[in-house]
Amino acid sequence: MRPLTALRHPHPWLLASLAPLLLAQGAYVRRTVERLPEPAGARAGSGGSGPPLRLLIAGDSAAAGVGVSSQHEALSGQLSRRLQDGFRLSWRLEARSGYTTAQAIEHLRQAEAQPFDVAVISLGVNDVTAGVGAGRWVARLRQLSGLLGSRFQVRHVLFSRLPPMHLFPALPPPLRWYLGSRALHFNHELERHVRGSALCEVARPVLTGLSAASDGFHPGADVYAAWAATLAECIRARHGCRAR
Repeated sequence: MRPLTALRHPHPWLLASLAPLLLAQGAYVRRTVERLPEPAGARAGSGGSGPPLRLLIAGDSAAAGVGVSSQHEALSGQLSRRLQDGFRLSWRLEARSGYTTAQAIEHLRQAEAQPFDVAVISLGVNDVTAGVGAGRWVARLRQLSGLLGSRFQVRHVLFSRLPPMHLFPALPPPLRWYLGSRALHFNHELERHVRGSALCEVARPVLTGLSAASDGFHPGADVYAAWAATLAECIRARHGCRAR
């Protein structure tokens, strides 16, 4: 088995030789992997007590909660419950399955504008699978950060690192290793994007050893719980509120 680090910057000849197999495996995965729906449940809400906090959750299928049966189990439900312990929280979910960063930007340009204090962003996996280059992706992150600041008055943009795609059960090797190496590179570029920024931060949840959804690609409920716990810690640290 070739270690993932060896494929982080593969030689062009290696990619060229693997390209037909990677394309075939990608087509197979798209054709055969179970298509899970976005879960039912509220996409906005309020509750809790304490200082006010306005939260926007935006992005892709993981932000939308694909992999569990209700928004109560998904990121929005798990995170909002944690933050209501210490904040008077109002929140809104603007996420769609399959969104790339460019599609999320266009969605937010069309969405109702209202001010938020914090934006939690889950994007990048679909850019990886669509073959978007890391440089173009970072340029789109800059666009997104600017849009969140100007249109939604966001004061804190909390990006999540891409998940460990090299561990996704739905992806056969070598596709799993190749996409995993791209996800690692995207995470490296994400860290560079936020370095020195007063607006942006990266959340680094530890998701290894937790259960994937039945499709082998999306988070299970315990992944959403661990992810939400990390995000809540970041938000509390930034906004000066401890859980009671």
